[in-house]
This record gives sequence, C-alpha cells and structure tokens, in this order.
Amino acid sequence: MAVVLVSGGLDSMISAASAKAAGYRVLALSVDYNQRHKVELAAAARVAESLGAERHIVLPLDLSAFGGSALTADIDVPKDGVQPGIPVTYVPARNTIFLSLALGWAEAAGARDLFIGVNALDYSGYPDCRPEFIAAFEGLAEIATKAGVEGQPFKIHAPLQHMTKADIVREGTRLGVDMGISWSCYDPTPEGLHCGECDSCRLRSRGFEEAGIPDPTAYAVKPQG
Repeated sequence: MAVVLVSGGLDSMISAASAKAAGYRVLALSVDYNQRHKVELAAAARVAESLGAERHIVLPLDLSAFGGSALTADIDVPKDGVQPGIPVTYVPARNTIFLSLALGWAEAAGARDLFIGVNALDYSGYPDCRPEFIAAFEGLAEIATKAGVEGQPFKIHAPLQHMTKADIVREGTRLGVDMGISWSCYDPTPEGLHCGECDSCRLRSRGFEEAGIPDPTAYAVKPQG
C-alpha cells in the first residue's frame, strides 16, 4: 500500500500509475490549497477513480493565507515562456508541506511507501523537485516518525525524477493511461481550457510533441516553445 500525491497534473498521474503498475494499493491524496487552478482537483478525482484508488482524500489547507505565489495570491501568471530561475508560480515549501501530509497519512494507515510526481529535468525550476530534496525528506521521515524510530523506514518514490517531459508522455502511453483527463494549466480560461501560454502548458505541449504522441489537451492558444 502506498500514499500517492495526486494533484490532477500529468506528472502526478503517471507517478500514480507507476505505483499501481508496481502492485501497490493506492491511497490518493490531493490538497485543496485554494490554488488559482482549482479545476485540477476535478482532474485529481478522475485520475484517482481511473486508477482504482482505494481511497481519495482531498484535504483543505488554504495556502492563500500565506500568499507568496502566483498560484495563491493576486500575482499574474507569467505568459512569456519558460524562464530560468525560480518563477513566481513557485508555492513556498509546497512539496515539503504535501509530503508531510502524505507522511502523516501513511503512518496512520500503516503504509511505508509514498509517491510524488516531481521531475528535475523538464520543470519550472522549483527547488522542491530536486533529488536532494527527496533524499533529505526521506531521511527526515526516518527520524520524525514513530514508525521510523522503531525501524520501519519510509521510502519516497519519485519515479519521474530523471525523465524529460517527453519520457513522461511515453511512459503514460506505455502504462495505458488516458492522459487527456489530467490537468496542467496554471491559469485556466473562463471556458475551462488550458491557456496554452503558461510554463506548465508549454512544457506539457512540448512533451507530447517531442514524444511524437498526439496531445489530447484543449488549449485556448497553441503553446509556443
């Protein structure tokens, strides 16, 4: 049994599918952090159902109370291409917070495996997507929990860590999942389309293009580079 973080995005979907393919019973955890793109939570529910999750918890945790990100505050989402450095769509300590919640559920449920869909190649430069972060959190889990102290360590799985977005799309195809039910856009249009201009849309579109696999996503504007 594994607790799998399911945001509704493409990466988290393929991470969850990897857990399922590896034989784990899936407990899906999504966080309603009052994100701008709350539509992703509907996608998370679709993903959890499609993978036969035994339980799907959508946990409310309003990070807009802190702000500090274009996803949780009144800050424009950049639309001028993928930029170097850490962009304003970074949510302070988001993956640390999410993994801590997943760890709490895992210990309570008797699970010792956690899955997260972070990626350190084709991504937006977030510090909490790097291998160093995953390794450090795994060490923290061992000393911060009753299970870890009693010799039952936790394993943090990041199966997409070293994949390009094209590799992730190919893996989704290999696993036979419907990638069209996932959601990536940070700034959805009023009509419910992917904007096609934010970093996440551009990375998603480029992944399908480079993989040579048809993109099932409905974009308001065709993503560029």
